[in-house]
Amino acid sequence: MAIHENAGHKVNLDDRINVARLITDYYAIKPDMTDSSCRVSFGTSGHRGVASRGSFNEMHIVAISQAVAEYRKKENINGPLFLGMDSHALSEPAFVTAIEVLAANDVEVVIQAGIDKGHYGYTPTPVISHAILSHNAKLSDADPSRSDGIVITPSHNPPIYGGFKYNPPTGGPADTAITKWIEARANDILAQGAQNVRRVAVSHDNMPPSVHTTDYVTSYVADLQNIIDMTAIAQSGIKLGVHPLGGSTLDFWNAIADTYKLNMTNTYPHIDHTFGFMTYDHDGKIRMDCSSPYAMASLIALKDSFDLGFGNDPDGDRHGIVAKSGLMNPNHYLAVMIEYLYESRSAWSKSLKVGKTLVSSALIDRVCAGIGRDVYEVPVGFKWFVEGLFGKFLGFGGEESAGASFLRFDGGLWSTDKDGIIPCLLAAEMTAKTGIDPAARHEAHERRFGKSYYGRVETAAPASVRQKLGKLSPSDITADTLAGEPVVSILTNAPGNHAPIGGLKVCSQNGWFAVRPSGTEDIYKIYAESFKSEDHLHEIERQADDIVARVTNSNASIDRE
Repeated sequence: MAIHENAGHKVNLDDRINVARLITDYYAIKPDMTDSSCRVSFGTSGHRGVASRGSFNEMHIVAISQAVAEYRKKENINGPLFLGMDSHALSEPAFVTAIEVLAANDVEVVIQAGIDKGHYGYTPTPVISHAILSHNAKLSDADPSRSDGIVITPSHNPPIYGGFKYNPPTGGPADTAITKWIEARANDILAQGAQNVRRVAVSHDNMPPSVHTTDYVTSYVADLQNIIDMTAIAQSGIKLGVHPLGGSTLDFWNAIADTYKLNMTNTYPHIDHTFGFMTYDHDGKIRMDCSSPYAMASLIALKDSFDLGFGNDPDGDRHGIVAKSGLMNPNHYLAVMIEYLYESRSAWSKSLKVGKTLVSSALIDRVCAGIGRDVYEVPVGFKWFVEGLFGKFLGFGGEESAGASFLRFDGGLWSTDKDGIIPCLLAAEMTAKTGIDPAARHEAHERRFGKSYYGRVETAAPASVRQKLGKLSPSDITADTLAGEPVVSILTNAPGNHAPIGGLKVCSQNGWFAVRPSGTEDIYKIYAESFKSEDHLHEIERQADDIVARVTNSNASIDRE
């Protein structure tokens, strides 16, 4: 993948977004329903779009919020809806729009009280999941007083984006059946010009009686001692640095440091809707991806000032771990977390499996074999872990894009959505209690299980190619070797839950690749890994590229330096 010349460098002032224009576009531009890119579309993590492109505008949020209200009524969900937002510029106007529609539909809405009167308060995705599960803990699956939630966020996407995620009473991302219903109903509402949508006017100082404020910060932070050994971290005195990347975890990290008396420095304790403090990502875009060494360059530069550093994306559902050696690869840290958790949580059932997405590193499989735990492999998307975490047959669920969650000390449920805060604190716990940081643990893994060479590449592809890739079957693959090794499996369904991959995965003893089309962009992605060498990885990628070209009759080729 070509690396932009600005990657890792501080953002130029001229490249910052025009917030006023962005918000004007949110209200002024009406989506063109004849353009498929302007329709509501829920990908692996909700609907995302850009106001200036007509894909994330006031009418989208009106329609989606109305659809959610109708879904709640259909499913007899009458408890409070926990509503949160991140710090993207479009989040606050969308947040207000959602309240206007939900309140008019007699939905009880709970929001974070603002630290200052100038804003409503930001709430990370995992905090909403935690709040839903805490409310529903003693309720039956059919109890009408169950709660659910919404997070207004495009996650780590560039500053021009907006996003909307719905979490049902199970607390995690909504499954496909739910999102398809909401998506279809929202598009029907848009097609009708949102004529029958119920809506009331609200303002910061004039909220309807059905809207309540709460202190999400205190309740979440106080409960952390039941999933992380906060006392051990505090008593160790290890020096910690955190960078919230201008996101919703800012107030939470400040409260964590104060509550548990941690030796922690917040390296950028400010909100900036332009994210102009960032460093450019690999492609020269402003992207708040805490798993990217380019986006995390400012914290990496401070690595020698701390024993351990970490960061989160704007909605706090991803983690980035900075050791003395630099930013850890997310796959490496997932394997480290798994080994430490399953060996240190003595109250956990011995039957708990380890959840991983099929594009996560096979290093996880090797580590799990080493600790005697079964792997539960699912398609891409954290929604596939909800059943296992909720049903407590998974102790951990993680994906290669630096998203994870796990159970409490006693094996109880914490969150069924990605929680970027607890993996950061777990890195501090393991360092404090054992004197060995996560990077050193990974080095031990390499010595025991072999070195992983992992890559992900993206290739532009029209809809016709993506449609073919989404319908592949094992019979489409005629090759019996992969980069010189015999093929041992060809998968179009995930081994764990047997759900369709929406693509294909081919494995050998020391390597694998997976190809899957994007559900929201005109690209497909090839993930690959080798336990032999960098050259072997590239050979796997080239063969994957050739297979894609053959089965789709396309001339696409991987963009690689």
